[in-house]
Amino acid sequence: MVKHLAIFNVGDAAKIFSGKRKIEGRFSQIKIPPFAKVSKGDIVLVKVGGEKITGQFIVDRVLYFDHPRQEEFNQIKRKYGKDLSLSATFWLDKEKVNYVTLMFVKSVTKFIVAPQINKKDLRPWVVLE
Repeated sequence: MVKHLAIFNVGDAAKIFSGKRKIEGRFSQIKIPPFAKVSKGDIVLVKVGGEKITGQFIVDRVLYFDHPRQEEFNQIKRKYGKDLSLSATFWLDKEKVNYVTLMFVKSVTKFIVAPQINKKDLRPWVVLE
């Protein structure tokens, strides 16, 4: 089990905590975390940019797509699009996405006392291990 720190916008974090969001999708041009770095059973700490860590979820399963073809994008959109954020489905139409990570969310927990993790850079995902 590995811990990760992920940065979310306010709306996406709220949907995860309310249970409306079951899949977290991350898309990139270059091979950066969480691609090939997150596994079933890992813990993802949820942080809204500029705020404290508000909670966490456990990863139920993960799907990776390395340089997906257009038909794979269409399949992802058809099969998982309703569970992804609007910003994620927007990226499924882009030609510059080379790496896709889909993480299925389970066991969501909100924190009463936020853990302290010193992060001062702009990375949207950090593997804490």
